[in-house]
Amino acid sequence: MSDLLQDLLSRRPWLLADGATGTNLFALGLQHGDSPELWNLNQPEKVRQHYRSFIDAGSDIVLTNSFGGTANRLKLHAADSQVHEINREAARLLKAEIADSGREVVCAGSVGPTGDLFVPLGPLKYEDGVAAFTAQCEGLAEGGADVAWIETMSSPDELSAAIEGADQAGLPVVCTLSFDTNGRTMMGVTPEDLTRLAHGAIRQPLAFGGNCGTGPAEMVAALVNMHNAAGPTDILVAKANCGIPVFVDGEVRYNGTPELMARYAVLARNAGARIIGGCCGTTPDHLRSMRHVLESTAPGDSPSLEEISRELGSISAGGRGEKPGESNGRRGARRRSRV
Repeated sequence: MSDLLQDLLSRRPWLLADGATGTNLFALGLQHGDSPELWNLNQPEKVRQHYRSFIDAGSDIVLTNSFGGTANRLKLHAADSQVHEINREAARLLKAEIADSGREVVCAGSVGPTGDLFVPLGPLKYEDGVAAFTAQCEGLAEGGADVAWIETMSSPDELSAAIEGADQAGLPVVCTLSFDTNGRTMMGVTPEDLTRLAHGAIRQPLAFGGNCGTGPAEMVAALVNMHNAAGPTDILVAKANCGIPVFVDGEVRYNGTPELMARYAVLARNAGARIIGGCCGTTPDHLRSMRHVLESTAPGDSPSLEEISRELGSISAGGRGEKPGESNGRRGARRRSRV
């Protein structure tokens, strides 16, 4: 497989990842309840238009339209027999847009959760999870993906199965968890825990970090804690949601402005991230502002909790590193000094 990501990281202090896939496909006509992944077969020009918008906005890394590309997710749309074809086309379409652009852009094969709980919490056996992720990653690899981008994970078992599946398909790995539950994932994994999981994985990821979650403030706080636990050679990733979701005229929209996401990009870099992008709600316009500010400002010191809150919004007690009942206690104060 290509070593483009490692090569770019060796030459540049930071890389700009892309923004939201779903948000931008909805703007192109995708209907709620439809499978974005089926557009790789049925609406390839619109998928290419989506990719092109983020390449033109300055992204160094673009994710394929394959987040729900396991058989477990595709069976909801009677497409579980097309796993290989759908994922291959997701990567192939992106590689074609990258080639047309003439730029060096990483084709990152998006791998999201299966949607099933692993034993003992649910019915999915670990080996079946590995098989599902292997089948998806084999399609992405054939389409030309440079790396498997495992994202929005919450369970250590599912993360491990996805990494193993990517390894069996011969793809290097980047992985991000969603710290969306009081500073932890839904399954209780902390940013510090992710560092240990990454170091102990069957194939150590090229980079790891957070995506999605509850907004830029929580993401940057998680980054600071992650950076404190990481080693000197670890590459950290930040892909925060574009503000928080709000209902407008019956639709969910994210309230983050390009200015907010630019502030987030600077603080994420200062907190230790070398790969910075956006998740839900993030458009090419947001990415342009992020790239401009990263190029035009010098790195600064790691942000304090007060700076993060002032610039980006409130942070949960868990995001501060506090345990229940510690917000006013001595230990809580000590933990808060870390972020």
